[in-house]
Amino acid sequence: MKFEVTDTPDPLALALVGDSLSAFNVQDVGPAERRTLAVLVRDQGKVAAGISGYTAWGWLYVQWLWVDESLRGRNVAAKMLQAAEEEAAARGCHGAYIDTFNPTALKVYQRQGYQPFGTLPDFPKGRTRTFLAKSLGA
Repeated sequence: MKFEVTDTPDPLALALVGDSLSAFNVQDVGPAERRTLAVLVRDQGKVAAGISGYTAWGWLYVQWLWVDESLRGRNVAAKMLQAAEEEAAARGCHGAYIDTFNPTALKVYQRQGYQPFGTLPDFPKGRTRTFLAKSLGA
């Protein structure tokens, strides 16, 4: 047995790891039914804000949320989250989760009803990464 540590892994090896874990999880807890979910805001045809994430196992995961400076302070993030949550609920999701190390984003997410469930201090140095969740149920 040989352990290989690399910053340039073979794409086929990564695919094998991902496919093998997915197959194990399907046997363990059932299919994820993973689907991409994006919310894009366009200003004069150009993307000026967006959410990128996915739904799986009854949850919405918001991986990225970005708002161009020109649109900040106009409730765009909250409106995008609402749109993503509505789509996730329509897909049968019962919860949503997101994380951030930005204090302003943390306040936005909390105003949207997300509650912290964990933190990592000094991630990055001098900041705290906060993990938040929200029920999408009735």
